[in-house]
Formats: sequence, C-alpha cells, structure tokens
Amino acid sequence: MNQISNTALLVMDMQTPIVKMVPESEQFIKKVAQAIAIARERKIPVFFIRVGFRAGSPEISPNNKGFSASKERFAGMGTQWMEFHPEVAALAEDITITKRRVSAFTGSDLEVVLRGQEIQHIILTGIATSGVVLSTLREAADKDYQITVLSDCCADRDEEVHRVLTTKVFPGQADVLTLKEWK
Repeated sequence: MNQISNTALLVMDMQTPIVKMVPESEQFIKKVAQAIAIARERKIPVFFIRVGFRAGSPEISPNNKGFSASKERFAGMGTQWMEFHPEVAALAEDITITKRRVSAFTGSDLEVVLRGQEIQHIILTGIATSGVVLSTLREAADKDYQITVLSDCCADRDEEVHRVLTTKVFPGQADVLTLKEWK
C-alpha cells in the first residue's frame, strides 16, 4: 500500500461550541476546511471525531476532573453541542466517531474502523492541541500508527502550550507539518 491508500485525516473536536473557544477561530476553521478539501481531492478518508455523552452523561465519573466540571454545561446544551462547525461538517461518505474521553481512541470504535479500512497513517487536526491532539498522538504512537500533525490545523486556547507541543514534544513521535507543507 502506498502512503495515500493507508492514510486518514482525523478532524477532532470541531464542534461549534468548542471552535468558538479558540482565538482567531475563523482563520483556523478555514485552514481545517482546506485540509479536508485536500484530503478528499486525494481520496484520503476523512474521519470526524467528536466528544459526546448519552443523556445525563452517565459516562462521566465524578473522579474525572475535566469532564465532571463541565457535565452540567453539556446537559444544558442538549445534543446541539455535538454538532460539527458548519464549515467543516461531515459528508455522507465521511466516517463519524463519537468518543467518551479526551483521546479519539478512548471510549470509541476508532481503532476498529481504522483497522477495517487498513489505515496505518493518521493525520491529526483538532482542538485542543493540549487535549485531543496530544492524547490521540500519544495513544496512536503506542499503537504503532504513523502520525502526521498539521500544526496550523490544531488550536489551543494557550498559544505557548500549542507552540511547545508542536515544536518540542510532537516531533518525537510524529511528523509535524503546516498545511502549506502538506499540500
């Protein structure tokens, strides 16, 4: 298999309420939309990963500091908070995965679907660099996937954290490219 045929683009946590939390979200979302368009043009499958819970969020333990602090906020938004930003919405042929934790692998069927599609190389985009991107990258590396991170298609509320991760941490386990370098 060549690199294209065993590659998938992961678009992670691009739900509208999450996108609104990052600085310069309009510019950021346009870059992610470009990455999606390039992937589709190259016939690279696009996987849309979202965080989501059942009604009442029974998956959220009070021991989980991050999710338990937001549990009531999730409940107050109903299912609308799980909708992808309209500029990066999934098409019928795309694969949508719902995860229950920070990593795209945890509490989801992502690995089963990747294996079913014979995907060995994943390209990561998403919000937040210090959340879903970091957690997914670490778990994917442990599972022996080849990994590319599109640094300008990842965002974090803290620009310094984003910079340190993409320039100092991620290169130890992934190729880190800008969208322009990937084109």
